[in-house]
Amino acid sequence: MLKDYYKKYIETSYDKNGILNKFKINCPDNFNFAYDIVDKYAELEPDLRALVWVNAKGEERSFSYSDLSKYSSKAANMFVSMGIKKGDTVKLVLKGNYRFWFVLLGLEKIGAVAVPATHLLTAKDYIYRFEQAEIKHIIVIDEEVAKRVDDADKESGGVLINKILVDGEIGAVNITDNARSQSMCWVDFDAELEKQSDVFPRVATNALDMLLLYFTSGTTGYPKMVTHNHRYALAHTQTAMWLNGRYGGLHLTIADTGWAKAMWGKMYGQLILGTAIFVYDYERFNPADMLGVISKYKVTAFCAPPTMYRFFIQEDVKNYDLSALEYSCTAGEALNPEVFERWYEFTGQKMMEGFGQTETVIIVSNLPGVEPKPGSMGKPMPLYNVDIVDDDGNPVPAGEVGEIILRCERGSDTDGLFQGYHKNEELTDSVWHGGMYHTGDTAWKDEDGYYWYVGRNDDIIKSSGYRIGPFEIESVLITHPLVLECAVTGAPDPVRGQVVKATVVLVKGANGSDELVKELQRHVTDNTAPYKYPRIIEFANELPKTISGKIKRSQIRKEDNK
Repeated sequence: MLKDYYKKYIETSYDKNGILNKFKINCPDNFNFAYDIVDKYAELEPDLRALVWVNAKGEERSFSYSDLSKYSSKAANMFVSMGIKKGDTVKLVLKGNYRFWFVLLGLEKIGAVAVPATHLLTAKDYIYRFEQAEIKHIIVIDEEVAKRVDDADKESGGVLINKILVDGEIGAVNITDNARSQSMCWVDFDAELEKQSDVFPRVATNALDMLLLYFTSGTTGYPKMVTHNHRYALAHTQTAMWLNGRYGGLHLTIADTGWAKAMWGKMYGQLILGTAIFVYDYERFNPADMLGVISKYKVTAFCAPPTMYRFFIQEDVKNYDLSALEYSCTAGEALNPEVFERWYEFTGQKMMEGFGQTETVIIVSNLPGVEPKPGSMGKPMPLYNVDIVDDDGNPVPAGEVGEIILRCERGSDTDGLFQGYHKNEELTDSVWHGGMYHTGDTAWKDEDGYYWYVGRNDDIIKSSGYRIGPFEIESVLITHPLVLECAVTGAPDPVRGQVVKATVVLVKGANGSDELVKELQRHVTDNTAPYKYPRIIEFANELPKTISGKIKRSQIRKEDNK
C-alpha cells in the first residue's frame, strides 16, 4: 500500500511505549525524490491529496500526487528547452507560491541544483550569490523582486541566461531602453509551462549529486553555502515523524520557501509519508488570520517558532475551532516553558520541541509518545549519535553546559547532513573534524537524557568571568504579565567585557518606564541567579525577525557594537 511504500527505503522500529528507536536509510545509488516518491505515488494513488495552497486573498488550489508529477514534468521539459541542464544552479525566489513545488521537483528531475532564497534580498545580496554559486538562471515571484534582480544582473555584467517570472506582469519588467538588451527579458512561467508535455523520461542522477544549496548567515562575514545531496530528502522522513506526519493528514509548517525550514515541513518527509502539505501564502504574519486558516482547513499538525505561539496566545486561541489539530511542534529557537504551559491550557496539546540546523535534518526532538518536559528540546534522534562535549571534545556530565556534536566521519554519504560549505574547505574542516560535526550550539542534558538549549556559541554572554546563556533569562522575563516577547543579548561593557541586555516588547496598552525597568530587573533576580539579571533593558515596538519568525539577536548585537 502507498502508506507503507516508504519502508522500501526506511527501516524503523519502536520501543514498548511506541516511541521510535531505530531509523535507518536504505538509499539506492540512483535515488531521486521526484521520480521515486512523487511519480511513484502518482502511479499508486494518483488522486491522493498532496498540496493545499491558500493565499491571503482567499484564493485556493489543491493538488494531488498526480498533479505534482505532471506539473513537475512540464517544468522539467520547460527547463531543458531553455538550456538548463544537470548540475546547473538555479536560484528560486518564490515566497509561498504553489509553483515552487512544480519548480523544485522539475529541477530535481533534470538533476539541476535549486538555490532557494528569501524575497527580501537586496541587489547587493544577489550580486554576491550570482558570483559565489555561479547562478545563470533565476525564477522569481513578482515584479518587485524582478527589478532588483535586473539591477544586480546589470551590475554583474549580465551573467543571467534565463530569468523567469512566476506571478507578475511581464510587461512591467520587460522595459525597452538603452540600458537593457534582449538578454534582459523575462519569460512568463505559466505561458511557457502550458506549452510543455507532461511526460518527462527519467534522467540518470546519483543520490550523491548535489540537490540543494542554501546560503546561511553567521554573525560575521558573508553567508555560508550549505550543500545537500539527494539522500537528504529521505532523511527528512525522520523529521516528518517528529512532526507526527501520517497518511491522509494535513500539515502546516510556517516557513517561507526561501528557508531550509521549508524542506523540513513543506516538502520531503510529508510527501514520503503521504501527508498533505498545507501552505498559507501571506505577506505579513497575522496571528488571527493564521488561526483562522488552521481552523477552516482542518489542519491536523502544525509547526511554528515559539514567538508565533506567543502571539497566538495573545490572540485568545479559544475563539477558534482547533478540534482537527492533533499535534503541535516548535523549532527555530528555544521554547519558553511559559509558552508551553499556556498553549497546553488553551488547546490541551503539549508542544513537541525539536532542534536541527540548515546543515542537518532533525537532530534532537520530543518524538510522538514521549512525555515532553516544558522547555526541553527532547532527546537525540535515532539516526544520529549525538553528544554534548567540552572545548576539548570530551563528553560532559549531566547538568554541565557544552557543545552539541554528532559523532560521524565526514563523508558525502552521511545521511541528512550537509556535504560541506561550498567552495570553503577551511570552514568545513573547522566544524567537521575529529570524528565529529560541531553544531556550534550549546546545551546541557539532565539525568533522564533530555537536552536543554542554552544558545549559540556566539550568543553566550561572557560577563565578569561568568558564561550566561540568554534563553534562561528570556524565559523568566516573559513570565512577567507586561512582557509580550524579548531578546537577551550581550552588550559591550568596558569593565565587565559584556553585560546582559534585554530588548523587550510589551503587551498592548503597557508603556515602558524607569520604574518598569527596575521591576523587570527584580523579577529576574527573584527567579534566577542574581548575576544573570539584565543591567540594560530597552523597550521596542517589535524585535527584528527573519521572515519565518525567528528572532535575529545578531542584528541587535550589531547595533550595539556600532
